[in-house]
Amino acid sequence: MGTVSGMYRSLSIVLLLLISRGLAAQNAQPRVRNIVLVHGAWADGSGWKGVYDILVRDGYNVTIVQEPLTSLQDDVAAVKRILGLQDGPCILVAHSYGGAVITEAGTGSTVVGLVYVAAHMPDDGESEAADGKRFPSDLSKSTAIKTTPDGFTYLDPAQFHEYFAADMPVKQAAFAAHSQVPILAANFSGVITTPAWRSKPSWMLVATKDRTINPDLERWYAARAKSHT
Repeated sequence: MGTVSGMYRSLSIVLLLLISRGLAAQNAQPRVRNIVLVHGAWADGSGWKGVYDILVRDGYNVTIVQEPLTSLQDDVAAVKRILGLQDGPCILVAHSYGGAVITEAGTGSTVVGLVYVAAHMPDDGESEAADGKRFPSDLSKSTAIKTTPDGFTYLDPAQFHEYFAADMPVKQAAFAAHSQVPILAANFSGVITTPAWRSKPSWMLVATKDRTINPDLERWYAARAKSHT
């Protein structure tokens, strides 16, 4: 799915709460209070609004990164910039393309856990685009992905609901389709150098009817990283 909504959002909340408390139990310390949320491609941070509201209500300090989507390096820098503003340990959470971003950005000492919400988890020397070929998604086999003359991709608004936001109400999906943020095509081929999940505990939420990332790829990522799934 393209955005975090409905049951998907509820599962994300449960997962984050369990992780925070589980890390606290492991470390014999108060539960982690800081959560940083990272969006995926063709979207912005507002897609996390429902998750933000619930976590803030439960007393968490939540920050949402707004990635420029102009290069993988720019997006990694945007995440690290926000991580530098945290006042203590944090859980770093990403959706979709954002998973590649936090994989590269999450190696710092303040990050105590990584959460992949139906997200990519490339390894050293890998890219999201290359890994996606292992288990092609419905979106990748469709005609929905378009490219602008200057190399940015976007999703055909007429196919946005079907492939990217199938669990959203039609009107909400239409708004998301017409407010989507184009992403430079080269971002998907950005190569990971130091995967954070190799040194940090990780969790993966598999969206079993995901049409943007093949659920089997999400499962493969999680098995390789020995993520809680």
